Amino acid sequence: MTRIGLYPGTFDPFTMGHGDVVGRAVKLVDRLVIGVAANAEKGPLFSVEERVEIAREQCAGLAGGAQIEVMPFSGLLIRFAEDIGARVIVRGLRAVSDFEYEFQMTGMNQRLNPDIETVFLMADPRHQAVSSRLVKEIARLGGDVSAFVAPDVQRRLKEKFS
Repeated sequence: MTRIGLYPGTFDPFTMGHGDVVGRAVKLVDRLVIGVAANAEKGPLFSVEERVEIAREQCAGLAGGAQIEVMPFSGLLIRFAEDIGARVIVRGLRAVSDFEYEFQMTGMNQRLNPDIETVFLMADPRHQAVSSRLVKEIARLGGDVSAFVAPDVQRRLKEKFS
């Protein structure tokens, strides 16, 4: 039986922290679906198509034995997890403030489908302060984001803000 995991997020943009979580999540499942949320309410800088393309590029060398697939999704996360056959939702945690929100979401998802588990992976200490929102702000103000994103993502950010 194939163990399918889902790592959902906006990934606007995909950071080194996201890559770290993917690299560790592939050790837990046979197939990892990276679900790129088409969440217009968050006002993403990159289109969902761009975010899917970036995530695919960034995960190309991370397989580590598991198959990685990147897919866009909209609507209820638990429904998407059901649609792809995921038994595990992978979430990354950077700080205590992340935990409160994630705790509430996990509780709701558990009520909606008790057969799908949520697994939390703590961010590597090097990435705990990194958030996509802060990376975009630094890039918008002309700062160096090379420690937080891959060179191709940095180039894309510069293009968006030039």
